[in-house]
Amino acid sequence: MTVADISGWHEDVLGPDFQACDINLGPDPEGEGDVVATLVRFGDPAASKRAVLWVHGMTDYFFHEHVARAMDEAGYAFYALDLRKCGRSCREGQRWHYSGDFRHYFPELTAALDIITAEHPDVTPIAHSTAGMIVPLWAAHLARNDSARHAKLGGIILNSPWLDMMYPRAAVVLGRPVVGVLGRLMPGMEVPGGNLGSYGMSIHRAHHGEWDFDMNFKPVRGHRKYLGWLREVLRAQARIQRGKVDVGVPVLTLCSAESRLGKPYSAESAGVDTVLDVAQIQRWAPLLGGDVTVHPVEGAMHDVFLSQTGPREEALTTALRWLGRR
Repeated sequence: MTVADISGWHEDVLGPDFQACDINLGPDPEGEGDVVATLVRFGDPAASKRAVLWVHGMTDYFFHEHVARAMDEAGYAFYALDLRKCGRSCREGQRWHYSGDFRHYFPELTAALDIITAEHPDVTPIAHSTAGMIVPLWAAHLARNDSARHAKLGGIILNSPWLDMMYPRAAVVLGRPVVGVLGRLMPGMEVPGGNLGSYGMSIHRAHHGEWDFDMNFKPVRGHRKYLGWLREVLRAQARIQRGKVDVGVPVLTLCSAESRLGKPYSAESAGVDTVLDVAQIQRWAPLLGGDVTVHPVEGAMHDVFLSQTGPREEALTTALRWLGRR
């Protein structure tokens, strides 16, 4: 990936304080036309600053202006990446967020790393939910195959990473080989993706939350999900759980202190993770390397940085304190 593969910076959809550029990635390995990723930056960050890179989760994109401003005020250059087929990067005829092989995300992550570290000494990804699998897989790949680029990672912050399925362990173990076969034979088959409505309603200001975001990019009940994608989720999680993914850099894992799964929206939804099982996060995150800090945040939501004021400030303060020690 070279500078010739990116467009020039232009004003982002978030307004004049943010600029975006397209990373042109060529033909989609999954046959859905040409793919792009979108790199967003806040302001015109000084080259001397260390950088952070926000990477969103499933049914998600970057809209977290408050995180960008907090990081900038603390002295960090802030960037965010909308992955291929996600948010700003999805093109007509492409399935939202679909990937049957998470290695397909490595080119845009590496391109973003190169673009950012051409201006800044290092970069720390902040990876949310599904990206909490993808970014560790990529970092471990760099550790094995590209030591020069890996040396430019300052660490990784995981924001409620998705490291296991939210079902009984026996059901996951028995179901994984079945999904493996069916996902290979029928990757485009749509599958139930879990009801994200409780979480979506708890964060969007049109319902019970305080945040405004594009519901085409991030529908309250989530985008469609497919069997080929589920197969890859299970494969990635299995590698992590077997201790096969060592990111080779310090990791901070933030998550809620409590989950409330499979229930309709209620006032309690505003202070718990309604998407993932936080006990699973706390169990598996330490396997990602030799220096992993897990910090549960009381009262936090699935995206800890979209929580109500108290837990949100704790999450930001914890992240900044951890960054300051690197």
